[in-house]
Amino acid sequence: MRRVQQWVARNLPRREDMAKRRWIRPFAHRVLRPELWRFTRRSVPRGVALGALVGIIIPFAQILFAAILALPVRANVPVAALTTFITNPLTTPLVWVAAYETGSFILRVDAMTYGRPIGTAVRTTDVGDMMQWLTGAATITAFGLIVLGVVTAAVLYVVTAFGWRWFIGDKWRRRRRGRADQRLEPSTSDNGAG
Repeated sequence: MRRVQQWVARNLPRREDMAKRRWIRPFAHRVLRPELWRFTRRSVPRGVALGALVGIIIPFAQILFAAILALPVRANVPVAALTTFITNPLTTPLVWVAAYETGSFILRVDAMTYGRPIGTAVRTTDVGDMMQWLTGAATITAFGLIVLGVVTAAVLYVVTAFGWRWFIGDKWRRRRRGRADQRLEPSTSDNGAG
């Protein structure tokens, strides 16, 4: 757990660092609003959901897109940026395979779909079959990525919202328990000494 906290501290964008960036200055008054950088019960789940959605659907410049999209939905910018790492060089191939399978299942695409001729421009040859498969696979995968992104974002939003409530409730319970324990402890003053 300590390593995760250290990694997050190193990689989480800070408001002060963002303010120094020259390319942010034209719209810094919007991106650097304090409410977008606070960790609240509403902004954190929004940031997690937005980061997951952007991380799965958009294959490049994910942190930039997450930061820009955090503005209209009032999501936590650092959390949204950090959650985009849900896809990385290790997980991206798995996500794309899952997206293709999801798209194929939802669109009811089977192996026979790719065997049909696509017209007169490309004859039924190995190149034509391959091009047809690639264009079909790209469309199916893109549809699957959208479905996976939306479902993952929704699930993570709900899990994070409940997790946040549990975390705050647990914090309050420990605080109350600590106060009750302090009241029950015997006084440390020395009565009757003298």
